[in-house]
Amino acid sequence: MPHLIHAQTSRAGTRLPPEIDPEFQIAPMIDILLVLLVFFMSISSTELLQKTHDVQLAAATFARTSGSSKGQIIVNISWISAQSSGVIEMDGVTFANAAQLRPKLEKVVQANPKVRVLIRADKSVRYEFLRPVLVAAGQAGIKNVTFSVVDRDSP
Repeated sequence: MPHLIHAQTSRAGTRLPPEIDPEFQIAPMIDILLVLLVFFMSISSTELLQKTHDVQLAAATFARTSGSSKGQIIVNISWISAQSSGVIEMDGVTFANAAQLRPKLEKVVQANPKVRVLIRADKSVRYEFLRPVLVAAGQAGIKNVTFSVVDRDSP
């Protein structure tokens, strides 16, 4: 029996004593924060890529901010004053007129029936050019159309 007692005491001596106060591990927390940062940066950059910088938005003093951008498609409409014509752009594709836009919008509605169209029209765009875009969106089955505006005129 003395041999058996010696084995038990030697095992107990090799074990580490339990920690009294666990320490906060900062490395896993930094990893999680970096993953979240990359995620939110990638989401915001896809939203910025769809905006055309040469579009000067109209001013609306009492405008409200919209909800999330999930399920939305952005249509940029710029106006060329020298030619008195407009350019319609969606997902990086330029359309000569609103009739060409309709089939693309119909595909988007088939994929997501609750899709919202955000129209970013230049403040110089004439209603005669904008109206066919609204008609094409309605004929494609889009029920929610929103206009992007700025809070006030910039100097």
